[in-house]
Amino acid sequence: MTSRSISAIVLRAVLVVLAVVGTLWLLWLVRGPLSWIVLAIFLAVALSGPVNVLARRMPRALAILLTYLAMLAIPAGILAIIVPTVVRESRGLVDNAPQYAADIQEWVQQNQTLRNLDEDFQITQALTDQARTLPGRAGDAAAALGDVGLGIVNSAFAAITILILSVFLVSSGGQWLRWLINQGPPRHAPRLQRALQGVFTAVGGYVIGALAQATVAGITTWIVLVILGVPNAAALAVVVGLFDLIPLVGATIASVIVGVVTLFNDFPTDTIIWTVWAIFYQQVENTVIQPQIQKRAVDVHPFVVLVAVLFGSSLFGIAGALLAVPFAASIQVIVREWWRYRRELGRVPPRPPASLQMGEAEEGVGGRDLPAPGTQGAPGSTAPPAPA
Repeated sequence: MTSRSISAIVLRAVLVVLAVVGTLWLLWLVRGPLSWIVLAIFLAVALSGPVNVLARRMPRALAILLTYLAMLAIPAGILAIIVPTVVRESRGLVDNAPQYAADIQEWVQQNQTLRNLDEDFQITQALTDQARTLPGRAGDAAAALGDVGLGIVNSAFAAITILILSVFLVSSGGQWLRWLINQGPPRHAPRLQRALQGVFTAVGGYVIGALAQATVAGITTWIVLVILGVPNAAALAVVVGLFDLIPLVGATIASVIVGVVTLFNDFPTDTIIWTVWAIFYQQVENTVIQPQIQKRAVDVHPFVVLVAVLFGSSLFGIAGALLAVPFAASIQVIVREWWRYRRELGRVPPRPPASLQMGEAEEGVGGRDLPAPGTQGAPGSTAPPAPA
């Protein structure tokens, strides 16, 4: 190998590395819009099922409109019922905070163990001091709402963009899929169509699994709240179920909302019981319920589900956690299809039949013995000589 050829190889390798690094850098810069596009595709695939069902009985445009209105109206209606109640109760909590602190102090004084802890660490005195200053901190909280409002505006813009993109994808039907399939060689079209169908099935299964998971969360919440005697248990259970569809933060937000309501029912007993239950259930849901449900919904091992959610949430936050399971299922479908393609090409030999594995390979056709490996066949043998 000459020095010129070595230089050419090194130059080519450097250019490839630079191209890969530059591409990754550009993808990182546009990660926000890319995540919106991916979420729009996910939403379009998830809603295409209901849209297709309604489109059999009405124009497709009307079916899309009704589907999206239902998707937006249900959570909006629930929030319209719950939010005013939570705001009203929160205002009452601020006004009655000193009285609640006094109740806590009285409750502590009635318990010898808690009284000893309070004498050592002055817990109730600290709570009383904080409660007295709580009404005066409303102005600071209002100032912090400015940053929260800006975040809400940005999130609303992203949500509207995702909805518009998904509407375009759903309204086009399967045209963009057919266009994608037609970009490949015609001989690969059936295989690509089969892979895409598997991906759509995985995404649809994930949506069904997420709804089942949210239903379990809502039912268990309703049971606990009914036992505690908390008012509006059914509405709060629906809120918990809806928020449970949001990965990472949804269950926590719902738990806080319910916790605020329990403050006005039987404080502090109901609040403590609910807090312990919420922490326990979230751990069970993340490690047991979600992996098992998604295993049956998308045919992915529970360990893979758990790892995918952990990696997705660490890399891309809420969007990563939302797309982790369908992405893992899609990768599994693509790998299976690629493996089938390799076997069809003969690059991966199929597993030998069970009859050959049971010793039948030691006998020739019709019961005649095959020559030993590496021999040309004994003289007078009916077996053909081994090829040169």
